Amino acid sequence: MDPQTVFCPNSDCPARGQLGKDNIRIHSRKEGRYRCQVCGRTFAARSGTTFYRLHTPDETVTRVITLLAYGCPVAAIIQAFGLDERTVSAWWQRAGQHCRGVHEHLVAAHPLDLQQVQADEIRVKTQSGVYWMALALMVSTRLWLGGVVSAHRDADLIAGLVRQVRQMARCRPLLLAVDGLNTYVKAFQRAFRSPLPRQGHSGRGHLVEWPNIMIVQVIKQRVADQLTIDRRIVQGRPDLIERLIQQTQGAGGLNTAFIERLNATFRQRLSALVRRTRTLARRPETLTAGMYVVGAIYNLCAFHHSLRLKLSVGYRNHRWVPRTPALAAGLTDHRWTIPELLTFRVPPPPWRPHRGRQGRWSKATHALVERWAT
Repeated sequence: MDPQTVFCPNSDCPARGQLGKDNIRIHSRKEGRYRCQVCGRTFAARSGTTFYRLHTPDETVTRVITLLAYGCPVAAIIQAFGLDERTVSAWWQRAGQHCRGVHEHLVAAHPLDLQQVQADEIRVKTQSGVYWMALALMVSTRLWLGGVVSAHRDADLIAGLVRQVRQMARCRPLLLAVDGLNTYVKAFQRAFRSPLPRQGHSGRGHLVEWPNIMIVQVIKQRVADQLTIDRRIVQGRPDLIERLIQQTQGAGGLNTAFIERLNATFRQRLSALVRRTRTLARRPETLTAGMYVVGAIYNLCAFHHSLRLKLSVGYRNHRWVPRTPALAAGLTDHRWTIPELLTFRVPPPPWRPHRGRQGRWSKATHALVERWAT
């Protein structure tokens, strides 16, 4: 137990989420509990992790989640470990919620120069109908940006995915490659706008489109066993589109090949996404949990062959340095292990006190804010 590696999870504590402030002490080694010197509350060492309040050994839970994340059937896990199906489902849901918090903290909260983004949807068969899973990918780093699960392939599904991309995008030249669904074009055009400040007037200003936002469509049609591909430039300059393609892909033209490869990875690891399968999804919550578990492992824990770097060693010698998508995007400095992912504690936002009736803080409150909320 190391007090320097944990923080107070109490939402009312001024020191919540703060590391290395010497406010955490070991309360009980036998029970695995810490104590915060600021608020006086005690908390478990596994609080905020996937294993919190689980009586099963961490190694067993990690192995089950790892097998599920790499496409192992649930029936095989039940037979191998002697577990109940409801237990496995509960662990999967718990891991999905945890990985979603890790993704929102490490990936979604960091603006990036995306350069090129590709988006697509996967049709998922369920016992009660069909669900749709929309995914987005940053081409240059192969980073999975996020996804949305919905019962309908409509504007709400696409708008939810576009909002995630918009949240992470810096105001830089950006190429957006999608399929023939026109909903993408309208959603991207509406999302990539910013209000123009109005001097001397209240309210929101006029929305101004971002400069150098390019949208292309790759439309595939199969007629009489012949596949035809129609590439359309909906918005943007051809020269800038060509430059972004060279920077992000290195070669090739307009395509959605990278997001299709990501779709193949998700289909391989989530049995409910396979085109012809008897393992049908039951609830959208299970799909969402699986999407975030597979996506987090793909971003943080798996080396990507196309992202490796050639490092010269000596004279006429070299070696390849493997990288994960999160490493290539500069979000981490090492490859994560799956136990590290499942035990990562997402820090809460900085503490801010409530204002009184007159909207002012006392001197004691000001002192707490200056010490802990900065």
